[in-house]
Amino acid sequence: MASGSAMTEPYGREGLPLEQARAQILEALQPLGLEETLPLTQALGRTTAAPVVAAAAVPGFRASIMDGYAIAGAAQPEPGQQWRLVGASAAGAPYGRALVAGEAVRILTGAVVPEGSERVLPQELVAREGDQLTLVKPSGPNGWIRQPSEEAAPGQELVPAGQRLGVADLGRLASCGVQQLRVTRRPRLGLLISGDELLPPGVERGPGQIWESNSALLTALLQRLGFAVADQRVVVDQPEPLRAALQELAQGCDVVVSTGGVSAGDSDWIRPLVEELGAVRFWKLFLKPGRPFAWGQVAGVPFFGLPGNPVAAAITALQLLWPALQRLEGAELQLLPRLKVRLEAPLRRGAGRPELARAQLAVAADGGLWARIEGTQASSRIGSLQGADLLLEIPAELGALEAGTELWAQLLRLSVF
Repeated sequence: MASGSAMTEPYGREGLPLEQARAQILEALQPLGLEETLPLTQALGRTTAAPVVAAAAVPGFRASIMDGYAIAGAAQPEPGQQWRLVGASAAGAPYGRALVAGEAVRILTGAVVPEGSERVLPQELVAREGDQLTLVKPSGPNGWIRQPSEEAAPGQELVPAGQRLGVADLGRLASCGVQQLRVTRRPRLGLLISGDELLPPGVERGPGQIWESNSALLTALLQRLGFAVADQRVVVDQPEPLRAALQELAQGCDVVVSTGGVSAGDSDWIRPLVEELGAVRFWKLFLKPGRPFAWGQVAGVPFFGLPGNPVAAAITALQLLWPALQRLEGAELQLLPRLKVRLEAPLRRGAGRPELARAQLAVAADGGLWARIEGTQASSRIGSLQGADLLLEIPAELGALEAGTELWAQLLRLSVF
């Protein structure tokens, strides 16, 4: 990102709408383009640097789907038809020759179906006396055979480039013999927390002091999203130590993130220092919570100035920092899925700014989806994030909302597979 003059009021007092802010940030960023090789067991949540293809067919042989009997031929048999049992095929111990008419082998689930057989009869359909088998129930059209390329054919793409690897991806890759793969390197993130009033948790508070929580909140949020903080500083609101911290973080990291200090107060030094060391592209979001947000660069490194209030910091990190980190990593962009819900109870609010309200998802007996809001929505109250399943998207023009109001919501729960 090239340096340039700061744009301190490009969108007036209200700030930049969230969607426009996200688009502007993503347009300015390019993937870092750095790669590393990891064993499959360490690749969960990482992003593929290149397509992964199957080296061979999987399972690679015709396998039985049922415990039963592999019979010679391909025709669908009729009740009363008989075969002579000539051997057995178990997983890892296949029968050694092809079947001829009138022959059958005992076969177990996952075992190789012998040549000369196109059908497995489930054991509950067959009566056995010694080595004599008799079909006693209709067999139906299913042959109960898994084909050699059912999971993958040779050269088939298993995972495309730019895909974040999930549990199912790793399971499938392992089943196809993949032991290691190339992934993109995650961005190194530097976190700067500023404030004269901040104390580490566990230290006795003095007048006007608070325990610092943004570092714990953001570090945990980023870990949940698959990213880690490489360097972290908690610095007083003084220009010289803040300038030094910004410069050091920019030198050692791929992204610099701060909380607080980007508004227009007497002790808000971060924004002017970023303007001095690089550029501020915009500051202020047309959003609640999250208005005091800055985006730009420090010494050529992308910079995100999050609000100081913890809830606002977490919400803007989720909406803007997370997509940016995905872009830098080279991953296919994933935003939170959206669904429609109804308010379980009335919500008092004033019109003016769009809001992302924290809520729990309640499912009614009839399957209806409802949003339950408990406590205040103050951007300083971390309790509003506890147990939250949803971010309710409340349009700017809506004031007080009645119970039953239908709204779009972003689903916060992450996928399992």
